[in-house]
Amino acid sequence: MTGQTHRPHLRFDPEQGPGAATPYARYVHLAELHALQRPRSTEPAEYSFIVTTQVMELLFDLLHHDWTAARTALRADDLDAALAALRRGQHTQDVLIGSWDLLATMTPAEFSAFRPTLGEASGFQSSAFLRLEFLLGNRSEGLLEMYRDSPAEYDELFAALHTPGLYDEALAVLARRGLAIPAKPVTARHRHDEAVETAWRAVYTDPELADLVRLGEALLDTAERVTRWRQRHYSAVKRTMGGKPGTGGSSGLSWLKQSADQDVFPELWTVRNEL
Repeated sequence: MTGQTHRPHLRFDPEQGPGAATPYARYVHLAELHALQRPRSTEPAEYSFIVTTQVMELLFDLLHHDWTAARTALRADDLDAALAALRRGQHTQDVLIGSWDLLATMTPAEFSAFRPTLGEASGFQSSAFLRLEFLLGNRSEGLLEMYRDSPAEYDELFAALHTPGLYDEALAVLARRGLAIPAKPVTARHRHDEAVETAWRAVYTDPELADLVRLGEALLDTAERVTRWRQRHYSAVKRTMGGKPGTGGSSGLSWLKQSADQDVFPELWTVRNEL
């Protein structure tokens, strides 16, 4: 302890010239960030809707970064790095789940007041969210059609569709450890497979494979959070707009319910019936 008082730097690089933004503002692009909220109606709830959905999109990108890092680590058989990336992703998922609280109390009247300004816009069209779905194994080539007129997004999603996902790489780890994992097309939607369940049963019961239990549990932690996100999405829409069709032409509530009922990494759930 020196007894000296430390003061923050209040003067910055003179080369930036008068009126320049602070280093912090330049680093995080504050001016651009705070200029992106542009409501089209006079309904106050629209501002909350825009901010919340923009935050979700940023968190989708962060989660994609975490899951991609986990996938890369699994491909290299680096379980510690993969588990660390999955843990980071789980914190991101927790924030995503909690972000529904910002919209949970929006009334049908408030949403209806600005819904016409959305036109055909819908969160269903989020390419960042679809990248996450492909990473989880929820693949559908037909979903690419809506991006035909957006070449950059289409090319990115096409590549994602044809790249092994997070669970694919986890199962590849099991295969390299001698477990029988059936081959399947990369672009196929992952559905429950008895052989995969048998492999996970071996992981949970064979002492020589005990180190892989950590991977199974980390993946299940991720999967459970996906389900919680979907359930919160379903309940928020049910409360705000009921069973009306979605703005982007989707079936709305029924589609969300079907999604919420679908397990991610299904064999990690069903194997528990026999452990």
